[in-house]
Amino acid sequence: MKKVGIIMGSDSDLPIIQKSVDMLDSLGIEYTVHIFSAHRTPEETAEFTKSAKENGYGVIIAAAGMAAHLAGAVAANTTLPVIGIPCKSSVLEGMDALLSTVQMPSGIPVATVAINGGANAALLAAQILALSDDELSEKLVNMRENNKKSVLEKDAKICAQFNK
Repeated sequence: MKKVGIIMGSDSDLPIIQKSVDMLDSLGIEYTVHIFSAHRTPEETAEFTKSAKENGYGVIIAAAGMAAHLAGAVAANTTLPVIGIPCKSSVLEGMDALLSTVQMPSGIPVATVAINGGANAALLAAQILALSDDELSEKLVNMRENNKKSVLEKDAKICAQFNK
């Protein structure tokens, strides 16, 4: 199975990345985590990204706040799928990062999840990898079935309590 590369622009993004890591762990997907900045470490960011495919990566997750140029800088240097996580900041509640991440120019796509959407970024990465991995695909199907059962159990409890 291919690995997932996870890059955060700052260690302040770690709580969001932890959600990605937890989800990937639950699915048995190998990953590496790095702090690279589109602005402060552009050479290192490009070096990691340009060699990612040859190093066994199948997807890259990039999380950044504020200007949030990281996902775009990563996508500019690879044809691997890049998933951007816009991170909430103290100024504009993450809207600045969301717009920066989602508004990529034609030809350099970045799949973008919700603000602070670390778990969904990992799930999207897993779905991409599952296109060529039947075992992983089955894990995702089972996860969805378990989520469905959980919601229906909660519904039954609420119906019993409130529907007379």
